[in-house]
Amino acid sequence: MGYILSIDQGTTGTTSLLIDAKTFRLKGKKNQEFPQIFPKPGLVEHNLNDIWASVEQTIESLLKAENVQAEDIVAIGITNQRETICAFDKTGRPLANAIVWQDRRTSDFCDSLKSQEDFIKEKTGLPIDPYFSGTKMKWLLENSDKVKSAAKSGDLLFGTIETYLLYRLTGCQSYCTEGSNASRTLLMNLKTCQWDEKLLELFHINKNTLPEIKDSFGHFGKTSGLSFLPNGIPITGILGDQQAALFGQAGYQTGDMKCTYGTGAFMLLNTGDTIKKSEYGLLSTVAYVDKGKAIYALEGSCYIAGAAVQWLRDNLQIIGKALEVEALALEVGDLDEMEHILFFPFFTGIGSPYWNANAKAAIIGLTRDSGRPHMARACLDGIALSINDLIESMRRDAKLEISELKVDGGATNNNLLLNIQASVSGLTMIRPKILETTGYGAALAAAVGAKLISMDKIAELWEKDKEFIPKDSWTPFYERKVIQWKKIIKKLFL
Repeated sequence: MGYILSIDQGTTGTTSLLIDAKTFRLKGKKNQEFPQIFPKPGLVEHNLNDIWASVEQTIESLLKAENVQAEDIVAIGITNQRETICAFDKTGRPLANAIVWQDRRTSDFCDSLKSQEDFIKEKTGLPIDPYFSGTKMKWLLENSDKVKSAAKSGDLLFGTIETYLLYRLTGCQSYCTEGSNASRTLLMNLKTCQWDEKLLELFHINKNTLPEIKDSFGHFGKTSGLSFLPNGIPITGILGDQQAALFGQAGYQTGDMKCTYGTGAFMLLNTGDTIKKSEYGLLSTVAYVDKGKAIYALEGSCYIAGAAVQWLRDNLQIIGKALEVEALALEVGDLDEMEHILFFPFFTGIGSPYWNANAKAAIIGLTRDSGRPHMARACLDGIALSINDLIESMRRDAKLEISELKVDGGATNNNLLLNIQASVSGLTMIRPKILETTGYGAALAAAVGAKLISMDKIAELWEKDKEFIPKDSWTPFYERKVIQWKKIIKKLFL
């Protein structure tokens, strides 16, 4: 018997999973949160030592809890928060805090590039936005003394989180990325899946400071010099978190689609070997690269989803745990009480389809009788209304009559949220049995890379848990809400 270890390094925490290498059943998982660093409004950072410690500790506690020997691990898969950028030296030592994908510090630089947006979008499939990694690299080169010094001495390495973890796991031997992550940097040519010389010149990035781009499935290196894993375990699959979730939802065929409700919410539609250009505020990205061939996706991005519930918990302290938001929201007995209340969860700007990096969150329509339950319900409504914008854009861009949507991520444990989303968007929401779809997708990627399973067998593993359909009694209310939402966004945020 053997196991696949999946490392899911997310925005607020790290989850390690063990998957049976024969049945592909989930054996166990461990999660650990780590601190979020907010130096100033709009700035979000992570300490890479905190991230590495969370990886080490979740793996150790998982093996102990499941009574599995590390020697029984036959392959490792990695998935990660995508656009967050790391700067480290050739010994693996961090040179600065990681700048997180939510960070807005490069807004002014992005504004200065607007005249070249068509050129950049044609090359990369991406709009100009602080969300993506290239602008963060440029900022570090200009503002971090340690990064500047390492660049001058030839000791600087840039990478998104999976590259940093791979480098550390392999004893600083393997310095690589793959197409789904590289496609989020503003530096990769979407057609060739290689670093683009003209983009590197535009962002003043030396190619020697960037990792090699490889296929998503295959041999990335072997563990070496670790206290918590033996030498020689192959790392055989890497995908960015949203692409891993698509893979975990068996979304490897053209037309497959999913939406992940995590810290943010991200909807991906597999477009096969065709780069689909969006006319309605979505972006084009790599789903995965297999045997040198890229499979692409259309993506819609909401920066804040589950993080809005965390804000209620941590900042307003109106709930003690995130899962309490559902019961609190259900205390609103009559939807008429919510008629004018809207929660716009734009704490880190607006992504798809509006792309306003400078937008701020807002709650409007409160009255003296508004209380904690109304705030909780408005929060869930705001998440669903944000995602509805993605769904509408996807319908228009893909020219599809979308009637159902596979969903995953921690926030989909919330039945009320999925009932709201179904009613707002007129969809059947389908939740799988395995909600840890991101980590599960990384395990499947590792299995494909290690030749433990073929791609066409993945669909046989997917299992449905529950469906959520629109509530007829809610439909008129949410039809009015969608109209209010769009009017106020145009008035206040654009």
